[in-house]
Parts: sequence; C-alpha cells; structure tokens
Amino acid sequence: MPLIGVIGCGRVGVSAAIQIALKDLGDLVLVDIVQGLPQGEALDLSHMASILGIDVEITGSNDYRDISGADLAVITAGVVRKADMTRMDLLQKNTAIVSDVSEKVREYAPNSKVIVVTNPLDVMTYVALRKTGFERERVIGFSGLLDFGRFRYLVAKELGVSRSSIVGPIIGEHGDNMVLLPRLTHVLGKPLTSLLPREKIGELVERTRRAGAEVISLKGWSASHAPGAGVALMVEAILKDTDAVIPSSVYLRGEYGVEGVCSVVPAVLGLSGVKRVIELDLDDYERREFLKSVEVVRQAQEAADKLLH
Repeated sequence: MPLIGVIGCGRVGVSAAIQIALKDLGDLVLVDIVQGLPQGEALDLSHMASILGIDVEITGSNDYRDISGADLAVITAGVVRKADMTRMDLLQKNTAIVSDVSEKVREYAPNSKVIVVTNPLDVMTYVALRKTGFERERVIGFSGLLDFGRFRYLVAKELGVSRSSIVGPIIGEHGDNMVLLPRLTHVLGKPLTSLLPREKIGELVERTRRAGAEVISLKGWSASHAPGAGVALMVEAILKDTDAVIPSSVYLRGEYGVEGVCSVVPAVLGLSGVKRVIELDLDDYERREFLKSVEVVRQAQEAADKLLH
C-alpha cells in the first residue's frame, strides 16, 4: 500500500486527506506543528473510513520522521489567504514555511513525488523544487484543476450542459494572470467560441479569476473542498500511473519558449511524476497573455530567491 504524507492540517490538507481516503489510494500520515491537531484529525478520518468500510491506515504526527519512505508528499502548510490579500501577498511568510517543509521532505522522504498546494502556488512550487533538490518531474504544483473546474462550473450553467462534457486547458500563473483558453475549450468537440459570444466568454473568464476571492468573501475563509478534490485526482494519477493529462505547475525548461519558471501547463502525470509537458498550439494573443503571466511568476521567483539566500 502506498504511503502518502499530507503536511499541513488546515482545511485544505484535511479535505485532501478525506478525498484521498475515499479513493482508497494509500495509507495516510497527517503532519502539523500544532500538538494534537493531526492526531485528532487522523482519528476522526479513521472513524470515517471505518464507517465506509475503507481499510486505510490514517495516522497523525508532529514529527516529520513519520513520513519516512512516503511515496508522495502533499504540501498544504502555510499562511491562509485573507479576503484583502492577493496570493502574492503571501510570498514572504510562505516561502519560509515551504522551504522548511521541503527540507524535511528531502530528509525523510527522498524518493517521494511532491504536490505543492500552498499559495502563491507557482512560486511555492519553485521553492519546493529548490529546497528538495528533486528532479523537476517530481515536484508538481496543484491549481489547474481548481481554476478550470471553476470555469467549467460557470460554462456548464450558462449552456445548460453536463460539467463532464466540457474539456479544455488552462495555462500560466495560478492567480489573477491565469490564462484560460476558450478557443481550445470544447463541449463534446464543439469549440466554446462557437457556442457563446465573445463578451459572455470574457465575463465568465473574469468571474473565474475572481472565484477564489468570492469564496473567501462569502464564507470567511479560502476554498477547501474543491482543492481537496483536485489534489486527490493528481494523487490518483501519479500512484495509479494513469497518464492523465492534468494542468499542473511545472518548472519549464524550454517548453513554450520559457526557461526556468514554474507555470501551469498541460502535463502527463504518472508514477514518475510529470512524464511530459504537452505544448499547445497558441495563437499570437494567447502566447502574449501566457508570456505576460509567466513574467509575473518570474519576478516573484526572483523575490523568493532573495529570501532563500
């Protein structure tokens, strides 16, 4: 049975653990610095699994040694985004946290794959990559499923179709500069641009970009259920070696003409982590928007580099 470490027992970490347990993907170790919190969450989740007849072992710990030998580490630890904060406002505090966590993962789970969930997502993926020293294929940022899921929700409501009928990519930064691609988004093969007018599509794109802040303003804290579901899908793709194409934050080495920046791109995920990056045929406008989005991340990475020295 694979071993999965979930580091950070806030709402997102616990939601991810719930979804991973429900999929019966492996045994779980929850780790947090708060005494009693991971142990209590693990016990509660163990009772849940027992009710459902799911035979996974779920334990909680304040000691990173308990992730020893983990096949996969999910990093959700960090300061939570507030309503008046952008993801980039979190940079300084979360760089320190993710740096420390990544060093522990390197020490105790040196053969693991890492899924980073902490915001600002793309920069924290870069920080984890630097501090673990792992190959870029083993350090993957979660966000694309969340952002496209939000877009899919809005499009499905607008068109009155099943959400599962809508497929498409998303690229760039996880944040205000995300690049949705309506031209390459399809409803059972039919381009979205042929189904909705440009103005309506633009409205849905903007609503998608604001969705995270909208959730925070309504419930008082950031999204957790949707991220948890998306993380579990990525864990499933890796541990079951499904070769699923999932938009993921990956350190680019020449793909899309970009070097040395973590950005969301379509990636084939499997047992080795990122098996390959799929390069989309972007038109001139889409490419400009993507490169503009990447530049935002590059500047934030440079800021993170200064904090890491």
